[in-house]
Amino acid sequence: MATSKPLNLGFLILLLLCLSTEARFVVEKNSLMVVAPQDMRGKHDSAIGNFGIPQYGGSMAGTVVYPKSNSHGCDDFTESFRSKPGALPNFLLIDRGECLFAKKVWNAQAAGASAVLVADDKDEQLITMDLPREDDEAAKYIQNITIPSALITQKFGEKLKKAVKDGEMVNVNLDWRESVPHPDDRVEYELWTNSNDECGAKCDVLMNFLKDFKGSAQLLEQGGYSQFTPHYITWYCPKAFILSKQCKSQCINHGRYCAPDPEQDFSTGYEGKDVVIENLRQLCVFKIANENKRPWAWWDYVTDFHIRCPMKEKKYNKECADEVIKSLGLDLKKIEKCMGDPDADTDNAVLKMEQNAQIGTGSRGDVTILPTLVVNNRQYRGKLERKAVLKAICAGFEETTEPAVCLDDAIETNECLKDNGGCWQDKAANITACKDTFRGRVCECPVFGGVQFKGDGYSSCQATGPGRCRINNGGCWYGSHDSKFFSACQEFGDNKCQCPSGFKGDGTKTCEDVDECKEKKACQCPECSCKNTYGSYDCTCSGDLLYMREQDACISKSASQVRGAWFAIVVVLTVLAIVAVGGYAIYKYRIRSYMDSEIRAIMAQYMPLDNQTEVPNHSQEENHA
Repeated sequence: MATSKPLNLGFLILLLLCLSTEARFVVEKNSLMVVAPQDMRGKHDSAIGNFGIPQYGGSMAGTVVYPKSNSHGCDDFTESFRSKPGALPNFLLIDRGECLFAKKVWNAQAAGASAVLVADDKDEQLITMDLPREDDEAAKYIQNITIPSALITQKFGEKLKKAVKDGEMVNVNLDWRESVPHPDDRVEYELWTNSNDECGAKCDVLMNFLKDFKGSAQLLEQGGYSQFTPHYITWYCPKAFILSKQCKSQCINHGRYCAPDPEQDFSTGYEGKDVVIENLRQLCVFKIANENKRPWAWWDYVTDFHIRCPMKEKKYNKECADEVIKSLGLDLKKIEKCMGDPDADTDNAVLKMEQNAQIGTGSRGDVTILPTLVVNNRQYRGKLERKAVLKAICAGFEETTEPAVCLDDAIETNECLKDNGGCWQDKAANITACKDTFRGRVCECPVFGGVQFKGDGYSSCQATGPGRCRINNGGCWYGSHDSKFFSACQEFGDNKCQCPSGFKGDGTKTCEDVDECKEKKACQCPECSCKNTYGSYDCTCSGDLLYMREQDACISKSASQVRGAWFAIVVVLTVLAIVAVGGYAIYKYRIRSYMDSEIRAIMAQYMPLDNQTEVPNHSQEENHA
């Protein structure tokens, strides 16, 4: 039976795609205009690469150059293609084949090229130069590619190569101004995304983009400049495999809506159906927020969920998601009603619409790549990065209707003004973890009064280090009695709240006075009389005895006086001994110094030292005279 054989994940996805409606992939193009030489003037189509940063809404002029060696661009270039000051930028023409598209562009960028044209090696329709599958080598350069690239046909590429080899100056103009339609003063765009955060480099890129672009997206939406819609790709399981273990672990609603296993291992970790359920929850968050005229709250939810509920920390679950929903003031019951029953053998209206939306309409092709951004019904090609995407969206506005966000980056979202942005707050001390930035509000524990707070920024922030006890007593217990102040806060150490000596409790909410007398922790000598006080105790001795707290014993005052006298005698003798030893050492040093000087003087008379001049003999001088 089919259910007894394990299904390969790649085969299952391929099978699902093949069983679905015939895919229609649209290649997004830009115009390439040859300006010179005269006999080559004219427009040609080129396919925008799905990496790097296309100059949406603008154009770029340059000179075509063809490498003397390494024509495929698969190795590091030994020649430089950096343009000279005052000259047009260099567009490097490279042959297709032998290595990844992205590697060619990366090597060209490293050699100084301003753009790359890849000449097809087949006589075929243009295709999109897509990102490679993530591996250790590709991850090093994919996200660092910043120059635009495009694929041109084999026939056009041969003409360009011949002109360059013949010594012609080939000037071209890459034009992205019509790559995104711009019919009016509002842009409609959608992002096909995923809640899975364990799918490698692509998931990391997507999550970083969501956090970075959140502020811009919310400003566009709140100002009425854009209409944003999130989408999630789902597949269905073929009827022949609905009862298989693989379909049951990856699908909900009896195989109708599926997602790949996050770890691609059916025996461990989260399952594909967990991803489908969270995708459905995020769709319903958007639906309910949109009904409440707050569609931008979706950006807060997905970024907060990624931070607070990651798969790595085993928090990717309903409980964590509900906490995020509550912190944003969304209606949890309405969201749960929208999600429906994932175990029911019926269609889910929300996910059914998502499957239908995957099929391309008009100028937009089928959505098969994650993540995919669509602007004004045209698929975006290029690096998923805040400034590049914002430029593509701004290119979708009719000229002169661009909002301020397209012209100025120095803005704030002011999300902290409402419900403190869903972040931690100490109202008594007027301290908040909410910070407004251009990228949207962030929940980060602050530094207040020179004291660093630490925590997740959403539900907790605690003062740490020196000075922490000055702010709300560090969140610890404190009390006073008879003008004395008692605190469980510690300035140093592990920053935990610990009840002071003479108290017991958790140190945070309670610290109770310990009755040392009753619990027989002190003052236990036979002659002792114990009396408990707040935070301490008093111990007295009977008769003429004196209490010694360190030894918890009573001794007579005379014994105490004798001990004191002996102690004074020992101190005096010790001081005298130190003085005697010091005096003897000084005496020995002076005697030795004196003897050395005398010996040297005697020796100098009979055996003059080398560094001394000869002593003149006065008697001989007198005889000669």
